[in-house]
Amino acid sequence: MKRVIVIGSGLGGLQCGYIMSKRGMKVTVLEKHSQAGGCLQSFRRGNYVFDTGFHYVGGLDEGQPLYRLFDFFGLTHLQWVRLDENGFDEVVFGDKSYLLPNGYNRFVDALAQYFPHQHSNLRQYTEILKQVGNNIFDINTQDIFSNGSAFGQSASSFVNQTITDPLLRNVLSGASLTMELKPDSLPLYTFAQINSSYIQSAWRLRGGSSQIIDSLVKSIENNGGIVRTSAEVTELIENNGVITSAVVNGEERLEADCFIADTHPSVAVNLVRNSTKIRKIFRSRINSLANTFGIFTVHLALKPNTVRYRNRNIHIHKSDNVWKLYDYIHDNINAYIMLSFQPPNDNSMFTNNIDILTIMYSEEVEQWRNTTIGKRGADYSDYKRLKADACVRLAAEYLPELNNAIDRTHSSSSLTWRDYTGSPNGSAYGIRKDCNALHTTVLSPRTPIPNLLLTGQNLNVHGILGVSMTAFLTCNEPIPNPCPLVPS
Repeated sequence: MKRVIVIGSGLGGLQCGYIMSKRGMKVTVLEKHSQAGGCLQSFRRGNYVFDTGFHYVGGLDEGQPLYRLFDFFGLTHLQWVRLDENGFDEVVFGDKSYLLPNGYNRFVDALAQYFPHQHSNLRQYTEILKQVGNNIFDINTQDIFSNGSAFGQSASSFVNQTITDPLLRNVLSGASLTMELKPDSLPLYTFAQINSSYIQSAWRLRGGSSQIIDSLVKSIENNGGIVRTSAEVTELIENNGVITSAVVNGEERLEADCFIADTHPSVAVNLVRNSTKIRKIFRSRINSLANTFGIFTVHLALKPNTVRYRNRNIHIHKSDNVWKLYDYIHDNINAYIMLSFQPPNDNSMFTNNIDILTIMYSEEVEQWRNTTIGKRGADYSDYKRLKADACVRLAAEYLPELNNAIDRTHSSSSLTWRDYTGSPNGSAYGIRKDCNALHTTVLSPRTPIPNLLLTGQNLNVHGILGVSMTAFLTCNEPIPNPCPLVPS
């Protein structure tokens, strides 16, 4: 029986553990923290349950891409809540709101009511998104690097060439906390695949994202696998050009035939201290890759029956160009927030908690870069409080009832994300994919060491759908008797 060690218990790591254990392999998932799940962890404060990195998914209706994947992983039975088909996202610029509905035709018709002169352009725009969305399971490495690939085209160029109205460009890109809108590098494929999935259908999960983790862990264990927490891999031992064992917590050695790292690639590579396969130039390239910005989240615990539940996300913008938000300048701080409402657990019309998310640039927290959780000092707490207050004030301009509804406030920064997930600088979407440099920023699951594989959001496409697809790509590397890439 083949032995597989998975390093990291984020979504990609657990999905790889599920696939391999289902194939009959002996799987051990090792997680350095006390709780499995990475950015899918939930946490409880009193009677309130908050999610960390999970807020909504797309393409989960029966027959759609994420449904096919989640059905394979046994995740379709969870308490999924379909967002409003007439407006799963609401994008706010100034005093005007724009609803983004489900369905390609409905999407075009609804936005054409706001922008009638752009009707044909909207049709062309959605046709490209639909084309990418319909072919995501057919993508392979050869397609990624071929001439004319959607990976090799700039998303901003596509939007600018297709849509001539500047405001409509902003509206179509307004739900931009699903990706980093860096105009000179973001691949069209990333933009189109993510937006297409949400146009197909959009969903929240009632009761917390940890249900996804709990289900995958239980399935792995039912398949004979093991998921260990408080088990940090501190070194990978290479002998004769292959990894033979993982050192856990600096002491214990575990042997295996295959090792899968659900970590940032730089973390995985640096675990192999002495290698005949990993050259210095490869280490340098991986360690120097640019990463996307982070996310600051304000978790609001609300007084009972004070804020009506909205079955959509609300994106509020103070910037006149969402494609400039990726760049750190003072005017961009808190210029955009996203509101995500926790579905009530009963038939109440009111929500118990709201997450407010905004961009966090590494420059904002540079002075605390070398600190750890709980040891950052009063200045850091003050900065978080000021940033949280600014986010709440902006949210209250749209939801004035918030002013008297907040019971307590919690917040997390990109440094929190960094310390819990290991992502450099708390990067929200991992390595920054560059349509002009695909061979260096879009990574293969393979490494120079044949039995050390990578998985997760850093490889090709981030997000729940992208990570789920990548898990299959990783597990279809040279492992005996692979199952089909796409679950039937």
